[in-house]
Amino acid sequence: MIETVYLVKPRGFCAGVERAIEIVEKALKKFGKPIYVRHAIVHNEHVISDLESKGVIFVEDLEGIQKGSTVIISAHGAPPEIFERMKEKFNLIDATCPLVIKVHLEARRYLENGYKIVLIGKKGHQEVKGTMGFASMELVESVNDVQKLSFSSEEKIVYITQTTLSLDDTADIIQALRERYPSLELPPKGDICYATQNRQNAVKELVKHVDKILVVGSETSSNSLQLVRVAQNSGKEATLISDKKAIDLQELSDISSLGITSGASVPDILVSEVIDYIKERYPKISLKEIDVINEDIYFVPPIELRD
Repeated sequence: MIETVYLVKPRGFCAGVERAIEIVEKALKKFGKPIYVRHAIVHNEHVISDLESKGVIFVEDLEGIQKGSTVIISAHGAPPEIFERMKEKFNLIDATCPLVIKVHLEARRYLENGYKIVLIGKKGHQEVKGTMGFASMELVESVNDVQKLSFSSEEKIVYITQTTLSLDDTADIIQALRERYPSLELPPKGDICYATQNRQNAVKELVKHVDKILVVGSETSSNSLQLVRVAQNSGKEATLISDKKAIDLQELSDISSLGITSGASVPDILVSEVIDYIKERYPKISLKEIDVINEDIYFVPPIELRD
C-alpha cells in the first residue's frame, strides 16, 4: 500500500509552452474568435480541448480558411514554405518555441558555410518536419541510420538535434557519428531543450526515492515519452498516464512509494487531480516534494501581441 508520494520539480509547462498558450490567449482577446492554429499548439489533449472551448480551431490543412483570418504556427514550428504561403493569405502569428528557432538558424548558418548536416530526431515529428525545411540535411533516428549516411568523411559535417530528445538517447548516435566522421563538428551549444533536460534530470533523482513513477502526459508528447524511458532506463517501473482516469489502482497496490512528474506540455491542474485521486484512496499517505532545479525562464510573445 502506498505510504509516500513524491512530487518532483521541475515538471509541467516549460517556457516555450507557456509562451505558445499565452500567444493563443492574447490572439483571442485581440482578434476575436475563431483563431486557427496549424497543428496542435502543444501536444496535450486537455490543453487543446480547453482552447477549442474558447473558439480556437486546430487544423492541419489550411484549405478552406477565409483570407485574412488569424492563423498561428504551433510551438513545434513549420517549414519556411508554409510560412511564406500563410503570410500571403492570413494574419500570421508565429508561436514557434525560441529554442526550436535557434536550431533553425543553426541549420541555415551551417548550410551557408558549406556543411553537410545530420539531424538526430524522430521521423514524422512536427518539429523535425519544420527543421528539415530550413536546410538540406539527413535524418538519423538510430545508430544503424548512421551507417546509411551518404556523406564522405572528407566533407565538413555537423549534427543538430530535435529539442525534445533525451541526452541519453542521443549519446550512442553521437558516438557512432564521431567514429564514422572523426572531424564531426558539434553545435556551439546543445540543441536539447533546457526544460527537457531538467525534467529528465529530475526523474533521475526521483527514481532514487520511489518504487514506481507516474508520468502525466500525452502519447503524442515526445518529451513525456522520454521521461518514461529515462525512468525505465534507471531500473524503475514507469507508466505514462493522460490524467487521473488512466490510473490503474491495481498497479499501485503493492508499492509503498510513488513518484509523480509531468511532461513540458502538461498543465499542473492535471497533476493536482492525480494527487487528489490517490489521496482519496490512500488518505494516510504523506506527500513530499523534491525540488531538483529552479527554472525562471520566460519567453516574451511576438511584438504584435505584447501589452
